[in-house]
Amino acid sequence: QVQLVESGGGLVQAGGSLRLSCAASVHTFTNYSMGWFRQAPGKEREFVATISWTGTITSYGDSVKGRFTISRDNAKNTVYLQMNSLRPEDTAVYYCAARFGRMRIGTATLNNYDYWGQGTRVTVSS
Repeated sequence: QVQLVESGGGLVQAGGSLRLSCAASVHTFTNYSMGWFRQAPGKEREFVATISWTGTITSYGDSVKGRFTISRDNAKNTVYLQMNSLRPEDTAVYYCAARFGRMRIGTATLNNYDYWGQGTRVTVSS
């Protein structure tokens, strides 16, 4: 069983930055590609970013490209989401997800992920 614990959410003004972390309790973190998703009130959960198990291949949702950066530290079993130039429309609960298997690239498809964290709330004020 994999446990994912997100942290780093909070309240920030538009234009500001936050760094989310997701710590994974797992024996072999490199067996998993990782992703971040978000869900705003009244909306479906949407893809934000994904990173391969090596950390060398990343992909982003169109709404965050150029502003958000996903990274991972395999020695610390942790994946990060650096969020810059935040906008009010980035307000959501952010979820970390893990997908088993050393695929060459991660996936943007929600249903392909095997494990989910409990989420961390990000609120961007205008």
